Amino acid sequence: MSDDGLRRVVLIVLDSVGIGEAPDAAEYGDAGAATLPHIGRDVPGGLRLPVLQSLGLGNIPALIPSGLPIPGVEPARRPMASYGAMRERSQGKDTITGHWEIAGLLLRPGFHLFPPGPPSFPPALVRKFESATGRRLIGNKAAGGTQIIEELGPEHLRSGALICYTSADSVFQIAAHVEIVPLPELYRACEIARGLCNPLRVGRVIARPFRGTPGAFERTPDRRDYAYEPPEATVLERLQQAGVPVYGVGKIEDIFLRRGIVESIHSGSTVASQAAVEALFVKMNSGLLFANFIDFDMQFGHRRDVAGYARALEQADAWLGRFLPRMTPNDTLILTADHGNDPTFRGTDHTREYVPLLAHRPGRPARSLGIRDGFYDVAAALAAHFRLPPLSRGQPFVL
Repeated sequence: MSDDGLRRVVLIVLDSVGIGEAPDAAEYGDAGAATLPHIGRDVPGGLRLPVLQSLGLGNIPALIPSGLPIPGVEPARRPMASYGAMRERSQGKDTITGHWEIAGLLLRPGFHLFPPGPPSFPPALVRKFESATGRRLIGNKAAGGTQIIEELGPEHLRSGALICYTSADSVFQIAAHVEIVPLPELYRACEIARGLCNPLRVGRVIARPFRGTPGAFERTPDRRDYAYEPPEATVLERLQQAGVPVYGVGKIEDIFLRRGIVESIHSGSTVASQAAVEALFVKMNSGLLFANFIDFDMQFGHRRDVAGYARALEQADAWLGRFLPRMTPNDTLILTADHGNDPTFRGTDHTREYVPLLAHRPGRPARSLGIRDGFYDVAAALAAHFRLPPLSRGQPFVL
């Protein structure tokens, strides 16, 4: 592929893979959080991530003022990717806030947070939701997803009431058994909740279907996220307006309400997202492929499963080892994250952290990208790479 405008960029968000406490971590109750360093510390022998190490992941902690090394991931003498760390400037530490900032937005003030409760939700919201859905609401508090399903699943099976809960993020989550509430009805309930939550500026309404029997419930991969409307155009829309196609993988279409996305493959697991990236990468001649790898956060971070998180990282590393040889000198891979979720930390919520930044283009010399003051530097770099006018935020780096 010659440099004639046919450029492919693959931007992968490793969901929740933080690399050390942000300067304002204490304001979020997250002082001391460090997702990657603490996982490496707590798994026997450290993390085994040879591909990410060769890209320069181990070179990043030295850039961070309070950075901790990642046990098992040493600095590379000649990293294959340009490497840096990014500090979030928006208020919040959730999926929507992180992804929107990566795409060029700045969220201030942050989204509305419900109190932990119970009750968490305003009485008027509950009344309107129950009237519109025809089902009673139970839960009404902040809780971990698997725990509240175990706690209230039996009552849900008996009564058909919807399990509704929140977290430290700006979310209204609805869990329902697929044999009690069919998926179309659950999704419709989420659409109703989305409309009711809009005046409050709630970041996401999330469908959390599950199956099984008491003591053996499990969530299905049919999760759906219903995001708040972005307040302005993202780099995705600006690329689309310039004739640059944007492809989404995972929950990207939900996060951006499909705005600016020409084609999307919705997937509920990291392995499924990896397969979708491979399929779209072969199909696309040029443009941006924006993917989210969800399992780090959904399956392991929130459940505080250090060993599972480590295995997921090692699986992704092995996949990268197979994917990188497919890239040409006109292709670029960007790896980053949207927030942290330190599985060794207290609670079950996201953690306010720096996120890693790796930018690999075959044949291009690597360099330190330093500390980026805002996730939106990624959007600025994408705009410059695809020869768009400069964005209102962010300092571009060379792709």
